[in-house]
Amino acid sequence: MNAAAARADREGRLAENVVHFARLLRAAGLRIGPDRVLDCVRALELAGCERREDWYWTMSAVLLSREEQRPIFDQAFRLFWRDPRLVERMMHALLPKTYGRTERPREQSQRLTDALFGRKKPEPREERRIETDARLTFSSREVLQRMDFDTMSAAELAEAKKMLAELRLPLPMVRTRRLAPCARGPRVHMRATLRRSLRAGGDLIPLVRAAPLEVHPPLVVLCDISGSMNPYARMFLHFLHAITNDRDRVSVFVFGTRLTNITRQLRHRDVDVAMARVADAIKDWSGGTRIGACLREFNWRWSRRVLGQNACVLLVSDGLDREAGEGLAEEMERLHKSCRELVWLNPLLRYEKFEARPAGVRAMLPHVDRVLPVHNLKSLGDLAHALAQPAPRHLEKRAWK
Repeated sequence: MNAAAARADREGRLAENVVHFARLLRAAGLRIGPDRVLDCVRALELAGCERREDWYWTMSAVLLSREEQRPIFDQAFRLFWRDPRLVERMMHALLPKTYGRTERPREQSQRLTDALFGRKKPEPREERRIETDARLTFSSREVLQRMDFDTMSAAELAEAKKMLAELRLPLPMVRTRRLAPCARGPRVHMRATLRRSLRAGGDLIPLVRAAPLEVHPPLVVLCDISGSMNPYARMFLHFLHAITNDRDRVSVFVFGTRLTNITRQLRHRDVDVAMARVADAIKDWSGGTRIGACLREFNWRWSRRVLGQNACVLLVSDGLDREAGEGLAEEMERLHKSCRELVWLNPLLRYEKFEARPAGVRAMLPHVDRVLPVHNLKSLGDLAHALAQPAPRHLEKRAWK
């Protein structure tokens, strides 16, 4: 075999290996298209990588788009390029775990395990269940409560969606200027008093007491559906479907590069049909983010329709704006003044060392009442508990500000 044929054979194996590695990452949940696979092959050919580290950094620079994807990429890279110790750890992840004095193994990605082995765990038989197993295990629902949406497997996501359908979002009652009959009301209901006096011919005028009516305020949700918010927005839409069918006066909008009203689509009782209609209505899913422009459209077209009667607004976004926060501060200020309470739900708050460095985050912070994380089921439960409490007058000071 001459040199040209040997080189062609080596390049063919290189492309084949990169394609198989990309399929493994795609099965583990990473968004890797054919364009990135081609760019990865060209980058490896141009770099002429001879060492393992050069391969790692070249492929990670091309295939990864977010830093959160690096743990899964590291595990897949070491396993795909023949790391026997990682294979042992992955096989150990499939076995029941009991921790004693020995060192606890490093947590592996469940999505990568499902992509590699592609089989379900065998169900334990009834005769093998003993009392010690019950003491050393814990509820799967409790584990899902604290598990990040971005790290869940397909089975765990399905179970989490069932748990989301059971969640509710109670809002405190607000007092309106409308009056309702009340036996011990502080005011006299003039209309009801006149009606009752006409029954007696005007001889007697019984006073009908009234008190201000208390109702649930409207709920308006603005959800970011850009590429960085993709795993969290999908799960949050299932949560919004349960809320929309549980109570009235709920308006849901999604935005990426444009603003879309999906309230009518979420009204369908069947969650699968509702999500299919939402997917048909949205044209900019997993695209860029123009927060300022989308909020400007909402303020001009929809704020007077849906923000009346002390509405509460939930803004779900990571604050990463493609336009570097241009005009965002003015639109956030106007939105804040148009509603009773503005709550910002940011999945980036799951990191303890989160800092408000992006321009969009700095522009949004001064105009919100609360900033809460939204990355797992527990955070959604905490959101319901927080909204049930009175709104704080000032935003709590945090270190990341």
